[in-house]
Formats: sequence, structure tokens, C-alpha cells
Amino acid sequence: MAAKKRKRKMFISVLPGEEVEVAVTEDGVLQEYYVEMTHQAKTRGNIYKGKIHNVDPSLQAAFINYGAERNGFLQIDEVHPEYYLEDSNTERKGKYPPIQKVLKKGQEILIQVVKEPTGNKGAFVTSYLSLPGRYFVLTPGREQKGISRKVEDDEERKRLKEIAAGVKLDEGIGVIVRTASIGQSKAALERDISYLKRLWKDVRGRGTSVPTPSMIYQEPDLAARAVRDYLTDDVNEVWVDDKATAERVTEMAALVFPRRQGLVRHHTDAEHSMWERFSLRKQIEQLHGREVTLPSGGRLVIDHTEALTAVDVNSGKIGGETNFKEMALKTNLEAAAEVANQLRLRDIGGQVVVDFIELKDRKHVAEVEKAMKSSMKIDRARHDVGKISRFGLMEIVRQRMGSSAMSVSTETCPCCQGTGTRRNLEWQSLMALRELYRLLRRAGAGEAVTFRAGPELSFYLLNQKRQRLQALEEQYQKAIHILPE
Repeated sequence: MAAKKRKRKMFISVLPGEEVEVAVTEDGVLQEYYVEMTHQAKTRGNIYKGKIHNVDPSLQAAFINYGAERNGFLQIDEVHPEYYLEDSNTERKGKYPPIQKVLKKGQEILIQVVKEPTGNKGAFVTSYLSLPGRYFVLTPGREQKGISRKVEDDEERKRLKEIAAGVKLDEGIGVIVRTASIGQSKAALERDISYLKRLWKDVRGRGTSVPTPSMIYQEPDLAARAVRDYLTDDVNEVWVDDKATAERVTEMAALVFPRRQGLVRHHTDAEHSMWERFSLRKQIEQLHGREVTLPSGGRLVIDHTEALTAVDVNSGKIGGETNFKEMALKTNLEAAAEVANQLRLRDIGGQVVVDFIELKDRKHVAEVEKAMKSSMKIDRARHDVGKISRFGLMEIVRQRMGSSAMSVSTETCPCCQGTGTRRNLEWQSLMALRELYRLLRRAGAGEAVTFRAGPELSFYLLNQKRQRLQALEEQYQKAIHILPE
């Protein structure tokens, strides 16, 4: 019996001049979600002409002024040898020479943003540039001709390798064949290479003519990147809710799939949003929650820290010693699939630590590890999945693809400053009474005392601490006024 064909759809929602959202679904279930706000302009993939601000021998890194608020961080292993000082004849003790011997303050350099700035950290940058197209990635400075590891069919790898070998490139330039090239004609692949060669010529020309610091190449917006990077053969429909964007996406899609007429459709329903029409609003809103419920009643609790993302697997209701092992395994298997899903949907990057329910049987541990790796296979981001330690912890490292919904739409709570907790009202009221004691002792004869607080604390004081306030007024013979702010 033939396998049921998957129904994959792409949705591009645009608020002109403000925001772009992209979602990919399979049989109505959200698989990928990306968002980009205009005021939080994405810099990952952009190429800049910068200047070395300072070189830090202890970190073996340089800080690059490329025009951003914080300098970019450039490690020695990301410095292309063409930037090494000509008079540097140092002997190498390791794979790379000491950075202080090969770079100097004030030196001009072309860099590309690899990782967006986060928190107090500047962007992670590299001088090994790359220009992505639909089917190839051009790699100036590296004479490589590689193929994506996700191209698994041997015959197709051989065909693509032969095409890549026949590509004529200038000295010092290489290419990587992308997964999207599977099944594409030689003519289509050659058109992509020609476009990338023209693009690199333009970038190189700007690099020599513009002042420092300057941006010399900008990655296209999310709508264009969605067609370039996420629109695959198995996507049956592309829905766009903005007319101008729909026309632009239609033109781009026609270049990629010239024979697929009517692939791009314009959502024009003024009564219902596109997310409501296709029942995606609730799925998108769930991405902002801290907890995710698993089918068998367990749940994931996701917490972000400065250094990593922690995912705790909670068992829910597992009763009895007899079925504990089976239920623990079942919950962990469900968690493995859902963790992979949440990492992809929330676009969580960096180091992730998953705390699974403890498993005694090594076979069960191996089964969960296998399930985790299998679930992560469909993730287009680079990732590495570790083994479960004897403490039940699994480490995962994942490349962040773009701007996650969480990072662009949330901010630190002004009340708790990001801790997730606050002092309770009883404690706050005691601090308020302490301050009132001070004000009453300091006030002059007959002078009333005014205390300002938030509405919640003000009402708590007036309702729960009324007797104490009256006692203070009698003791000091002064009126106390509580004013809500």
C-alpha cells in the first residue's frame, strides 16, 4: 500500500513595514515558525567591512568594530590566512598562530555575522565568507566543492558531485551543494552559480570602495529567505496575506518551480486572519508557554538561562512500581519527539540540556537516545546530539536558524527582573511599614505622612494592615495617607 502523501503548506504573513511571520505545516500541524520585526533587523549572514578595535591574547580573539552597538567577536580559528600580517614569521605551536602575532589594532577586515548579538554579548563573526543561493553556497577563500550531508542517495550525490566538479570558478573560491539541489536540472543549477558569481563580484567591489565600517551585503528579508531556504518540492501551497509580498513571492517561486502554476495564493479574507482560517493561531501562541503537555500526561518545562536552555521532563501521574519502568520509557520517548519539535519551532540555539526521567535499563536508555537522534533528523539546523549521562542528562547543541519568536517578542519582566518570582505582598507590606516608621519619626509636628505605592500594595496595606496604620497614627499623632500610583 502506497504511503499517504504529506500535505505541506507554507504561510507568509506580513504587516507592511513592521513584521514578517513564516510558518510551515504538515497535515495542519505546525512544523516550523519564524518571525522577523523590522525594528529588530536581523544581521546574521550580513557582510561588513570592519576594523579591528583590539586584540585579546588571553582569549585568542579580536573585537571588530563593524558599526553595531557592540563589537563583533572574532576567534583565531575564524581568521582567514589572507589577513595575517605579511611580516609575521612566527612558528606555530598549534594549528593556528598566536592571534597577537598575525592581527593588529586598526587593521581593516571583511567579516560576516555568524551568530546574532544576545544579551550583553556581541555578535560572533567570521572572516570566512559565504553567499547562499537556492542550490549552492559560494565560499570565497575556500577552494572546496562539497555536498550537503543531507543528500543521502548515492546516485544523486554522484550526479551532483560531477556537476559541482564541472563548475568554473575563480581561484580561491569554492561551492557547497545544498539539499534543495536534489533532482534539479543542470541548467537550473548553473543559473544559480552564475547569480552567486555576479553577487560575489559586487560584494568584492563594494569592499574596496566603501568607508569603514560599512555593510556591504545584506541578507534578504524573511519572506524572500523563506522561498530560498524553506520552499521545497513537497510544499503544495504557499499562502501570503499581503498583496505586494504575494506578487514578489510568486515571481521568486516561478524561478524555482517554473512548471507549478498557482503554487502561491493570496489570502484576501478581511473577516478572518490567515492564522485563524487555517487553525494556526493557538499552535503559534503555545510556543510562548513555559510548559508543553505530552500525550500520556507528562510535560516538558523549558527554561532559558544565559548559558543554556534547560528542558525538564516531568512524568505526570505514574503510579505503582510494576508499570513505572514502562511509563518512564513511554514518557521519555514522547519527550524526545517533542523536545526536537520545540527546538525547531522555537528556534532554540546553543547548548540545550534535557533532564529525562531516570531509566535503569540500558536498553531503554539506548532507545531514547535513538528516538532523539531520529526526531532531530528533520531539523534543517546543524546540530549534535549527545548520549544520556548516568544522571539522566542529555546535551544537545543546535545552530539557531534565525530570529525566534521568543527572542523578538518578549522582554524581561520589570517586576521580577527575569527571575520569574517576586516578593509576596506580606513581605512588601512589612517593608512599607518599616519606611512609614522612618517617615513618621522624621516628620515635623502635626505634619501628615504620605506614602506612595503600586495599586496592589496600597490596597493590601489599607485592607490587611489597617489596624497597624491606625496604631501608628495614634502613636505619632500624625495622619498617614496611602496613595496608589
